[in-house]
Amino acid sequence: MKPIHLLATLAFGLSNAAFATSGHDHAHEHTALHGGVVAEAKDIDFELVAKPDSLRLYARDHGKLVEVGNSSAKLTLLAGGVKQEVALKPSGDKLEAMGQFKVAGAKAVALVTLPGKPAVTVRFVLR
Repeated sequence: MKPIHLLATLAFGLSNAAFATSGHDHAHEHTALHGGVVAEAKDIDFELVAKPDSLRLYARDHGKLVEVGNSSAKLTLLAGGVKQEVALKPSGDKLEAMGQFKVAGAKAVALVTLPGKPAVTVRFVLR
C-alpha cells in the first residue's frame, strides 16, 4: 500500500471514530416519565400509560413534550384474543381515553396523527 493511501485510510478511520464519540446521541434514552411503556417512532418517544379505566399517550421530541392540541390517535388493544379499538383525544399535554380496557399482558398499536407530520404507527407491549 502506498504511503498516501495508508495516510488517507488512517485519517478517514480517525475522523469516523471522532464522530462516533462526539456529543450526538445514537442511543436515545427512552425513560418512562409517567409510569408507562415507551416506544420510539420517527424520532419521537411515545409513552403509553395503560390502566383498566384510562389510556394516556404522551409524546416527546428530544425530551420536550410535543404539543398535542390538534392531534389524534387510534389505539388498538389486543389481549387474550380480544381486540379493542379506542380513539384518543387531546387532554392537556397528552392524548387520552376513559372507559374499560383490557390492558394486562396486552399488545397495543397506536396510529398517531400529529399536526404537520405524517401519521406514525407505534407498537407497545404492556406488562
